[in-house]
Amino acid sequence: MARAKGPALAAALAGALAGCSLSPAYAPPPLPAPPAAYKESGAWTEARPGDALPRGAWWSVFRDPVLDGLETRLEAANPTLAAALATYDQARAAAAAARSNLYPDVTAVGAGTYNRQSDNRPLRGGGQPNEYAANTLGLQAAYEIDLWGRVRNLVAGAGARAEASGADLASARLSLRARLADDYLALRGLDAQATLLGDTVAAYRRALDLTRARHVGGAASGLDEDRASAQLSSAKAAISDVAAERAILEHQIAALVGQSASTFSLPPAPPPGLIPEVPAGVPSTLVQRRPDVAAAERRAFAANRDIGVARAAFFPTLSLVPQGGFQNTGQPNLLVAPDTFWTVGPEAALTLFDGGRRRAAVASARAGFRLASADYRATVIAAFQEVEDQLALSNHLAAEASDRSDAVRATRGAASLSLIRYREGATNYLDVVTAQTAELDAERIALDLQTRRQRAVVDLVRALGGGWTFADDPPRPGEAAKLARAGS
Repeated sequence: MARAKGPALAAALAGALAGCSLSPAYAPPPLPAPPAAYKESGAWTEARPGDALPRGAWWSVFRDPVLDGLETRLEAANPTLAAALATYDQARAAAAAARSNLYPDVTAVGAGTYNRQSDNRPLRGGGQPNEYAANTLGLQAAYEIDLWGRVRNLVAGAGARAEASGADLASARLSLRARLADDYLALRGLDAQATLLGDTVAAYRRALDLTRARHVGGAASGLDEDRASAQLSSAKAAISDVAAERAILEHQIAALVGQSASTFSLPPAPPPGLIPEVPAGVPSTLVQRRPDVAAAERRAFAANRDIGVARAAFFPTLSLVPQGGFQNTGQPNLLVAPDTFWTVGPEAALTLFDGGRRRAAVASARAGFRLASADYRATVIAAFQEVEDQLALSNHLAAEASDRSDAVRATRGAASLSLIRYREGATNYLDVVTAQTAELDAERIALDLQTRRQRAVVDLVRALGGGWTFADDPPRPGEAAKLARAGS
């Protein structure tokens, strides 16, 4: 019984050491307590929770089939998204390579050599031949006994970085889809501007014809005709300016969907008429929704594991390197029992002096963790800022829209009345130009405001970490974090 205690004690000690890890206990870096509600929430940003709902084709809320088709093309052909996917695949492969360290490496070895020894070799004699053949065939294995958790920390860190890369992919997908929707809505807003300017040019041309007729009849001066002509030319110039802006946006959309700008075109069409109300949810769930926040937290975790890897270098490594096979001196029957050989036993190695390299590695790893923790906190703070910015923009633009509608109605009435008064000779054409210019400015601002409100919806969706689907059932408990990484 006494003789059995030694091996048992050694096995128990080895098992205990195998569970050892030199990484500090990990907890996500501390963050400021989230508020109970967003400060800038309002009538156009509902507070009902939508954070735990599946995020799918959020852009479909605009009910524009052209936009739906473009988003599908982006997923299939965007080169930036393809690069992000390749980066994620690389990170997954690196994690798989790190996991392979948990298992032994087994190598087959074989050699057939012809050798000559020196005539002046030490210990010469004993009938040893000067020339001889040697054949070897066998297997060699190498396995590190993970006493200090170095391998496990490497595996955990690589896995966390793969998860962070997956979150980066989700973030890139969300950003590209939001950018495409934003560019598309801006382009359709310019289409609406072009339609308005086209109608305005036609109206100004009729007004110029009226002014010329009155000038010929002596009822108006040449000054009135010049003013009408200048007003018409300005409206026509505005059409060219809008066309230039539209062309640039069309080229940007072409690049996003992976097509050459020279072969891509979008026919003019009216903009979507909807301005969806966005369910912002509660601030405490924002951290779970945003893929960039998830990526930052996973990198902080990986940096924590790097500390354990660096600290393990101060302790000895213990490995098993068994070998076995067949060997003879060039005889034909290699695979026979007398030719077998084997070697088994542990190998230990401990660095005694390195000039401070290991200490510097630990200091670097600790600094890396502080850096990753600061990045995580900065990402979360920026996320709350972006949401508050877009909430404020959405709500203030909604309030502005009501006043802009009143301004459009008032300027339309003034322009119509001024033209009637001019036709009847009750006023000069300067009043007509002033009223019509005010009308055009008011209508263009109203159209631009409509576009800005729709683009603010897109930016708010991006800031919240993705879209929402009210018709779908919420996920089971514990799935919110998965959705944050998988959602688009």
